[in-house]
Amino acid sequence: MAETKDQELKLQEWITESKRIVFFGGAGVSTESGIPDFRSVDGLYHQKWSYPPETILSAGFFADNPIEFYKFYRAKLLVTGIKPNVAHLKLAELEQKGKLTAVITQNIDGLHQAAGSKNVLEVHGSVLRNHCVVCGKSYDAEYVRNNKDKKGVPRCEDKACNGIIKPDVVLYGESLDDGVVTASIRALQEADMLIIGGTSLTVYPAAGFINAFHGEHLVLINRDATESDSIADLVIHDSIGKVMDKIKV
Repeated sequence: MAETKDQELKLQEWITESKRIVFFGGAGVSTESGIPDFRSVDGLYHQKWSYPPETILSAGFFADNPIEFYKFYRAKLLVTGIKPNVAHLKLAELEQKGKLTAVITQNIDGLHQAAGSKNVLEVHGSVLRNHCVVCGKSYDAEYVRNNKDKKGVPRCEDKACNGIIKPDVVLYGESLDDGVVTASIRALQEADMLIIGGTSLTVYPAAGFINAFHGEHLVLINRDATESDSIADLVIHDSIGKVMDKIKV
């Protein structure tokens, strides 16, 4: 307990003295809101589907089998009734106070924006944005959730087009958005403190972004140990929400 208290005090001290904090987060930030992650014992990779989740969430599978894609997508990724948790809210507060300059997230749920964060860099896109693959028209998540043809696939409302609608999420086999990558690298290069939370740093190329950080303090907060613990100045193995809730802004 004494070690935990010392870690919390050190984290508070560094946040208080820092002026350009960047938060880099993964699935563990959203699991505390009730969204399943991918790699834990109860995560999506350990649930039984007709195809492995990593296959379903690939660009090739979406193109060849949109029916099965949308069965999985609506059941597991297009979740409803999920609200930001204390970690999301604390990060938004840090931004509002001028302490945090950017949130770089691997999540696609839009919870950081729902909590009030403005400068959110969504490395893997967002379920809240969707577009017709033929004409490019934009659609929100509600349209994708509630509009579908007889096979369960959402289609463009323009009958002359009738194109399939695709979520603006980065599927396996697709490249990251150049603009998001550039903005993320710049934010990390300019940061004096980096907080990594709720990620095992195993998903590349996003996990490689942190190599751009050369500031004063690198903090890693995750329930379990990661292979990247050794690069951090401070490591806290605990709930990201529990840790962030104790931060005074």
